[in-house]
Amino acid sequence: MIELLKTFIIILLLASCISSNNQETDQRPNIIFLIADDAGYGDFGCYGQEIFNTPNIDRMASEGMLFTQHYSGSTVCAPSRSSLMTGQHTGHTFIRGNKGVKPEGQYPIPDSLQILPELLKKAGYVTGGFGKWGLGGPGTEGDPVNQGFDEWFGYNCQSLAHNYYPEYLWHNKDTLFLHGNDNRGTLQFSHDIIHREALEFIEKNQDKTFFLFLPYTIPHAELLVPEDSLFKKYIGKFEETPYEGLDNGTRYRKGPYGSQQYPRAAFAAMMERLDLAVGDILNKIDELEIGDNTVFIFTSDNGPHLEGGADPDFFNSNGILRGYKRDLYEGGIRVPFIVRWPQKIQSGIKTAHISAFWDIMPTFCDIAGITTPEDTDGISFLPTLKQEGIQNKHSYLFWEFYEQGGKQAVRLDQWKGIRLNIKNQPDNPIELYNLVEDPEELYDISAEYPEIVKEIKLIMQKAHTPSEVFTYR
Repeated sequence: MIELLKTFIIILLLASCISSNNQETDQRPNIIFLIADDAGYGDFGCYGQEIFNTPNIDRMASEGMLFTQHYSGSTVCAPSRSSLMTGQHTGHTFIRGNKGVKPEGQYPIPDSLQILPELLKKAGYVTGGFGKWGLGGPGTEGDPVNQGFDEWFGYNCQSLAHNYYPEYLWHNKDTLFLHGNDNRGTLQFSHDIIHREALEFIEKNQDKTFFLFLPYTIPHAELLVPEDSLFKKYIGKFEETPYEGLDNGTRYRKGPYGSQQYPRAAFAAMMERLDLAVGDILNKIDELEIGDNTVFIFTSDNGPHLEGGADPDFFNSNGILRGYKRDLYEGGIRVPFIVRWPQKIQSGIKTAHISAFWDIMPTFCDIAGITTPEDTDGISFLPTLKQEGIQNKHSYLFWEFYEQGGKQAVRLDQWKGIRLNIKNQPDNPIELYNLVEDPEELYDISAEYPEIVKEIKLIMQKAHTPSEVFTYR
């Protein structure tokens, strides 16, 4: 009888442990990561934008945490996303440039690498991606359906993602033709379709734990939007210089941007459309009563572009920051970064914690309760989000850009070192800026601090590893 009682107690204890473990698993938060395409640091009201309004993104900031010193993985699309997915900076991450392959897509990220959606999928998350990929063409090992996504919808190729009225999008391995977009038609605006599918993913998986990656295409390059009330309210509001793009021919809607009579109005309408999408997501997760247990992050992949008729100076898209997309000055790599997580984050907090895209993987691993891969360059900023515990900090941040002759940059505490034209002049002088006293990077003070320059030079040498695929050009 005593033995039976002992066995019964052990069974009860085991059941209690299993129940407790299941409860912990069920309580892990959903993760939504929305990355705008080429939006600048100053393109949002909470970061100083005054020409157009972004009330929903501002709401995220008021209900969560706003980072003032967060950096993208790179200054262009593919390597920035590679840094995000691998947890490595551009001296180590595999994809280090926008390298296209035929017939469609970009150079593939290898299957041998364990990237973010694969980690979360193994941990029990349902994984979905909706938007623009750019890390491997259809059918390659880098195809998103071969890289840990249970569902993928959108553009595979970032060159084709330049155009908002494409002939087709990808749904997993299937080609979805967009009827009404043939013969120069403009019936189906890709952003709206992708966004609608993303909302359906949330609906379908509301009772599960999910990771939703949203690399939306707005406001990249082609300044085309539906001619609806959003667009019409800005027409006539600004002085305009029409942009003449490519509107026919063999390359039409295969990369080159279409013409726009009202580029400033189109950009403002595009940003408002992006903000409305954020509002839809906020409303959806709150309506489904999963918002409190959802980490929702909003950011951008690099600084604002100068293409397709865009005018970032007019909109003050970078605030006081110097540079644009393809620069390693602050304007090319410092990006907006907002985290909403009502269950854990206090409302309306700003943080000056210095972080970058390669910190996302360890942070998400901590949130999901799984082990971070050893080869990451990142540091989890979960202690900063929760405002508890010890927040480890980077000794430095490093970037490398392979276009325009090659560029390198290092953030070392308040110091920022930049070296240009590495291909032709490997020992080119390093520019030095004090970001605390000179956030605009106006005054090169390298001559005054030779020891700091020497330290940054050593970091550049240490952080760079050669790539067999990407070379300076």
